[in-house]
Amino acid sequence: MTQPTDNTRASLMGAALNAAERGWRVFPLRPGGKPPALHGERACTRTGECANGHRKWEQRATTDPDRIRAAWSRTPFNVGIATGPSGLVVIDLDTPEHKGSADAPDGAATFQALCERAGHTVPDTHRTRTPSGGTHLYFTTPDSVRIGCTAGTIAESVDTRAWGGYVVAAGSITPAGAYEALTGSVAAPVPGWLLSILKPAPRAARAPSVATAGQSRRYADIALANETRNVAGAQLGEREAKLFRAARALGRFVAWGDLPRSEVEQALQEAGEAGGLSASECRSTLRSALDWSIARNQRRRVTA
Repeated sequence: MTQPTDNTRASLMGAALNAAERGWRVFPLRPGGKPPALHGERACTRTGECANGHRKWEQRATTDPDRIRAAWSRTPFNVGIATGPSGLVVIDLDTPEHKGSADAPDGAATFQALCERAGHTVPDTHRTRTPSGGTHLYFTTPDSVRIGCTAGTIAESVDTRAWGGYVVAAGSITPAGAYEALTGSVAAPVPGWLLSILKPAPRAARAPSVATAGQSRRYADIALANETRNVAGAQLGEREAKLFRAARALGRFVAWGDLPRSEVEQALQEAGEAGGLSASECRSTLRSALDWSIARNQRRRVTA
């Protein structure tokens, strides 16, 4: 009865070691699942790796074969790849079935259309197939560029995983099926045209204190776009603070009638979750920060 478990454990250890040999930092996911298997901050004993403070999965991901063997020899963990520390951006192409509707856009088709509009073919690189039939395209990123995760930003049903995100490695097994390696043994550099889409936009210049209604809405839209990018690309240890500051900054536009509160909440909720925060953390932070900002910005400031 133990032999299948032993075989599964050995196979998953092999998948983790294979990813590490490529230079990709791995960490354990729950057996048969996709959530991280590492302890959370509340359960942290502040010992071992966490002796100097709690270390989350992105910080604890490793390429050390001894650490990998020690972890996977005990439990048949699935394998997570921390994309940012691994120098990767992974394009996640969803299927309509994964979205729960046959009418939903097909990620592969929309990404191909995006490539064609840019005058290129779909890049040839390392790929894996997800149990739902979707595809992950792996690309390496320049050391000088730090890219955050996105959700539907570059095309419908096309998400990306970079800093603050992770993907499930080939060889991992879920009740829906296995993650399988497809064509392309090497992750190619992310094409320049795609990198320009994924790089965070520069901050817009500060808007004047007094503007026409049309100008004010444009300033608000620019601020919303910039703040959501900042939140989605936030580094470990600063995500909740950046979300809080973004909500306070945008709350004044809600108070002044330039942006609907629901629009701000939805955009920052998605950005916060894409950056690695839980849905409940985002909701709690957004509620308190927006309430504070709206209450203190009932009047638009006017300067002489």
